Amino acid sequence: MKSVLLDSDVLLDFFLDREPFAETTAQVLSLCEKGEITGWTTSVIISNTYYLLKRTASHRKVIDKLRQLISITDVLNTDKQSVIEALNSPFKDFEDALQNFSAVNSKNVEVILTRNLIDYKHSQLVVMTPKEFLSTYFG
Repeated sequence: MKSVLLDSDVLLDFFLDREPFAETTAQVLSLCEKGEITGWTTSVIISNTYYLLKRTASHRKVIDKLRQLISITDVLNTDKQSVIEALNSPFKDFEDALQNFSAVNSKNVEVILTRNLIDYKHSQLVVMTPKEFLSTYFG
């Protein structure tokens, strides 16, 4: 079973119904819900998603959406080692570095799903868009 990290931009595509990306993310989340893949996130991704969704909806609605997300995904730990590696990495975006090293150090994640592929060019994990992931593994 594939195990994927769902980056903030991917989750926001779904929650904000951003076309043409929302449908493929909905398909990925459906696979998580069915147990066909394991979806992962981090506390940083959850926090960022909350912050951005809060601009468009009430606290209660955003919390309810995040509860639904957490019911079908797991949350990776971001430990001191991951922070140190992120600080010392060539990643240009510190947040993406944190996500990457949390995923790498967990030894649970095989693929990072993001639309910002360039942000993860230094990752040792496979990095794909949700559309690429679906066509590669479920096409």
